[in-house]
Order: sequence, then C-alpha cells, then structure tokens
Amino acid sequence: MKILLTNDDGIHAPGINAIYEQIKKFAHIDVIAPDSERSSVGHGITLAHPIVARKFYRNKKIFGTAVSGTPADCVKFAIGVMLKKKPDLIISGINLGCNDGCSIFYSGTVAAAREGSLLGIPSIALSLDTFVNPDFAYAAKCGARIAKQIHKCPMPKGTFLNINIPSVKHSQIKGIKWVKQGTIPIHGNFLKRKDPNLRDYYWMSGKVPVKKKNNSVDTFALANRYVTVTPIQSDATDYDYLEQLNSTFND
Repeated sequence: MKILLTNDDGIHAPGINAIYEQIKKFAHIDVIAPDSERSSVGHGITLAHPIVARKFYRNKKIFGTAVSGTPADCVKFAIGVMLKKKPDLIISGINLGCNDGCSIFYSGTVAAAREGSLLGIPSIALSLDTFVNPDFAYAAKCGARIAKQIHKCPMPKGTFLNINIPSVKHSQIKGIKWVKQGTIPIHGNFLKRKDPNLRDYYWMSGKVPVKKKNNSVDTFALANRYVTVTPIQSDATDYDYLEQLNSTFND
C-alpha cells in the first residue's frame, strides 16, 4: 500500500509526524507537504509565482519534501512531478483544530483530500478538535485504522472522507459515527480594536454552535465525543434544482 501524506499545518507540524509514525507500520509513505503553515487557504493553488521544493529532514533523516505552495499544490505537485505512480491513498493531516461543518470550505487540510478525489485517488482528511495542548496519539491510531479499512473497501470516485477526532481521553470517546456535514456558518462577527497608533482594526470571531444531541451531524456528534466520518462529494452540482431549471426554461 502506497500513501501520500500531506497537510496544511506545514511539514514540520507534530500532527503529520504522528500519523506518519502509525501508517509507516503497514504502508510505503511519501510525505509532500507545505514548507510552512497554510491554514485556512481553502482550495487555492499557486499560479502567480514559481513553486520550490526541497528535502525536509527530521531527526537528521529525510522525512519528505517541503513545497512552497498550498496543500492543493502539494497534491498536484506530488502526482505531476514527484511520484512515478499514483498512490493508493492520500491522507491529509492530522490538522490542529477541527474541520467540521462549514469549515470544510476554508480548510487547506480538507482541500488536499478534495484535490486527491478530483484526481481519482481515494483520500481522507484528518483533524483533531483542539488548538491547545494537542495529544495526537489516539487520532493517529484511529486515522491509520480507518485508512486500512478504506483501502479494503474503496470509496466512490469523486468522494473523500472528512474525519474529525475529539480531543479527549481514549476512554471518553463514545465511538465512530458516520455523519453528514453541518451547515451552520462559523463566522458571525468582527471585534473592533485599536492598534498602538489608535487606528481601527478588526479581528474576525466566530460563535460555537449550541451543543445538541443530534449525532447525525458532524458538529454535534464531535461535541458529543464521537469520532465523526463524513463522505464529501467533490461534485457540488445541485441536480434537483438543475432538473427544475431545465424543465422551467426549456418548455
């Protein structure tokens, strides 16, 4: 089994190392990831300036290739330049911070998995629901286990998995839920402040959705201490409305 490993926190991030240590036990790994943090860049790609790649070392050994681009760039670069054959699976993560609900539209972690699905490669995005004192140990084991299962049960073309793991003790996790994506917007207000020169500036803030017992939605199941797995389609067409438009305007 050959796996391409990338992320949006940068090749130096502890999350990517944690999942690497788990999947190296059963797969050949190519690590091709951004040379610095590219969080919340969405599915952007680099067109206005060159892309540079260099070897990255961890503990005095080659760990992978650091790319001066976005997560989506890294996947494109891996398939177009670095790898002789397409990998069997792409894993993006482990991200510091969850990527549930509407976060998937902003997330570079999710974008890398989406890019893989667009290229016809089974892909998963992994995220840990914390920004403080992360412990990636269980998330890495869980991600590796799901990767093995997905390899044996291929996903449809154009679909990838978005996986979020609660940041609690293993014993407190209730299980794995296969759920749908939440749709509550994550950003709702801007905090107005003054800089040292008394000029106004704004800091975007968001409201955490009210906790509910609706474990069919990723945001709520994650808050209720379930590992959430959501199949996401890369084709964003609204086929029901498309049919309605065709019947309305073609009569």
